[in-house]
Amino acid sequence: MAPATPPPSATPPATEPPQHAGTALELLVHGVGGATPQEMLDDPRTVRVTGDTTAAVYRRTEDAHGEKHPERYRNEPVAEAYCWSGLTSGNGSRALWLLLLPFMVVNLAHWMRPTATGRTRAVRLYGVLVRLVALSLTVLLTAAACEVALDLLAWQCAGADACAERRSWLGFLSERQGGWWSQPGRRLALAAVVPAALVGLLWYLSNRTWSAYESQRPLDQEDVDADGPSGAVADHGQDAPGPKAGEDPRKAVPVRPALGRPGFWYGRRLVARLRAAHTAAGFLTVAAAVAGAAARHDRGAEGPVPRFIGTAVEGGIVLCALVVVWVVCRRGRSERTRDTRLDGALISYLPGSALALLGLAVLYASWSRPDWQSSGALPGEAAFRFLALGEGILVIALAVVARGLYRRTPEPRTVLYGLGGPAVAMLACALGGVMTGGVAQRVADWLDGPGTPGMGRSSDIAGPPVLLSWQASVIPMLLLLLLVPVLVLAVRTARTARRLGPLIEAEYAPEPPDEGRTRRIARIRAAAALTDSAPWIVGVLSTATLLLGAGAVAGSWYSDQVPGRAADGSGPLLESFADAAQSTGSWLIGFGFILFVAGGRRAYKDASARRTIGILWDVGTFWPRAAHPFAPPCYAERAVPDLASRMAAWTSTTPRGRLVISGHSQGSVLAASAVWQLPDATRPRVALLTYGSPLERLYGRWFPAYFGPEPLLGLHRSVHCWRNLWRATDPIGGPVRIDADPDPGVDRGPLKDPLAYGRTTKLPLPEPILGHSDYQADPAFADARADLLEELGPLVPRQADARTQKDTSGRSSG
Repeated sequence: MAPATPPPSATPPATEPPQHAGTALELLVHGVGGATPQEMLDDPRTVRVTGDTTAAVYRRTEDAHGEKHPERYRNEPVAEAYCWSGLTSGNGSRALWLLLLPFMVVNLAHWMRPTATGRTRAVRLYGVLVRLVALSLTVLLTAAACEVALDLLAWQCAGADACAERRSWLGFLSERQGGWWSQPGRRLALAAVVPAALVGLLWYLSNRTWSAYESQRPLDQEDVDADGPSGAVADHGQDAPGPKAGEDPRKAVPVRPALGRPGFWYGRRLVARLRAAHTAAGFLTVAAAVAGAAARHDRGAEGPVPRFIGTAVEGGIVLCALVVVWVVCRRGRSERTRDTRLDGALISYLPGSALALLGLAVLYASWSRPDWQSSGALPGEAAFRFLALGEGILVIALAVVARGLYRRTPEPRTVLYGLGGPAVAMLACALGGVMTGGVAQRVADWLDGPGTPGMGRSSDIAGPPVLLSWQASVIPMLLLLLLVPVLVLAVRTARTARRLGPLIEAEYAPEPPDEGRTRRIARIRAAAALTDSAPWIVGVLSTATLLLGAGAVAGSWYSDQVPGRAADGSGPLLESFADAAQSTGSWLIGFGFILFVAGGRRAYKDASARRTIGILWDVGTFWPRAAHPFAPPCYAERAVPDLASRMAAWTSTTPRGRLVISGHSQGSVLAASAVWQLPDATRPRVALLTYGSPLERLYGRWFPAYFGPEPLLGLHRSVHCWRNLWRATDPIGGPVRIDADPDPGVDRGPLKDPLAYGRTTKLPLPEPILGHSDYQADPAFADARADLLEELGPLVPRQADARTQKDTSGRSSG
């Protein structure tokens, strides 16, 4: 007889040691300036998992199939590196993007509006005003090209015997030659090729970069919204729903912010519309310059050309210009859904119509007018004055709207009390004026030889519009005004460093103090705090630029002469000051432009210099082209869908898989944006680790509608867990300041930097002050990552017998 089977309770089931919930993945995202996969993974042997030569995900060679061997990764995650530096600092042609700097800056102003709740019309008006400022910059750039090619070269130099004789390559255009091209209208028609080619080049670059960046489709709409609410709210604001009384904040339904909308990173339709409008505006500017000169001649003298032809051409230009303004004002971004449509007729016929009008203007100007002679300058002074005046009015209107939005939903840490966008828009106009004025001034000086254009002394040509000379003259005064806040900040930084000395020594006690070491740490911490003072520098600079620019317009309008001539007879002191300001400003504006071009040329040939310029674009081109289609392309429209797709693929194909997305500096901004784009069911399976992050310190203050307190609080509620590491020596990164009760414990810092004050047994050599770099070298990084992995996947018991597991719970233990 077989022995009786003992009851189940007599022998408890054997168990194995606990196991983690599943394989963990750490997705690393580098910051500004880029990094190689080998540097990010700390291994010379890497393999590309997915992606292309521009942006891709890499692993160590030994980790290529890590998810198939979870037993190897019980104590650490599988590491992947997403490298996106090729989007901003890749081939040499991207160095030419420096010439598009004003367009990039005005595009930033679009995203700097204050948080708005229930102010749809004001938000739309803000966008319209920024787009009109952007349109004025396109017209300004084209007008400057027309000034150089049409006025200085074809009209003034070719029409002056002395100037044409010094430039033999202009001989066939000279009136003395008496050739077919010697008539002023034909010279203008030929010179129109230069600004028209510039506009065509901008159109080509915008269209080409769109195909490389903005054509990347984000996650499908059904993938985003299938598992949760669509978040159809305009923005996070004070009335955004939060957790109910007594409810766990982590269980509250997260509100999807603006950056999480399905169409936020897919601006194909708007960019195409704006590209058509700005291209048409450029062609119309050239057409107006060519046809306007010929029409003025025909109205002032009897000739072989009927006057109604010029009137008809100018009327067509005005009508097409009104259509351009209507297109720019009519529609902004559509973000609630991914708008895959294109306004085919508009983007084809509008630039085509403008180009046809340019062709008619060229034919009209080329008509034979034997009695037409060029003298003085083309009458384009009024155009530059009205452009400058219009930009000033638009910026002031933008400031009024922005201030109204801020007063409705005030957030204390928003820069300049909501006026950051108008201030940056003013700087964009100033950059455009400096660049265009610098080109015109340098070309005029080059053509005039030893003379000074506009001064009437030994000058062969009249020179550029006097407004450009007035604008150059205010640059020395602007620099002098900036010395005051710079000196104030320098004194404040020195005082802060002295005050920090005793605190630093107490922090590293009981190590013996070292005066030199203390002073160096204190100086670096005090300098890092200067970042928080940058908004006031921008505010002072923008205000001074607006006031001095208005003075330049008034001075040129009243005197109609360059400052050196306008001050004649006003006394020796004022005359000397005016001459000095004009010459110094002209030198500075020319020198600055030469440095600008030289920097672009060096970056074209030198990879290290190109990487430095890439850092500028890493910060400035994060945002989509919502205001100016000729701005450098938005790399985030490629990077954010890449990251979101990779995270969604991992969580959907790896059962019980845990994912930590780890972003440094600008990479933390990309990581947060990608998390917002994830489906609602995926985000709770993701942990976020940020370090050296500008999420709140820069983006939250400058772009409050998208990274303000409420969106960051929503991000904290939507992910499973979040840690943010920061240092007091870091000039870029800082705390994210999640305001919730109880304290979520997201911020971990300030971390010790340096890790050791002096030499120790464990660290016998002096430790460096790391500042913004090498966060992974700090033991706090490994601790924070381990905490996130533990929160993502708590240890669960492994059952010894599958039958027992089925009988007891009826479901998987994971």
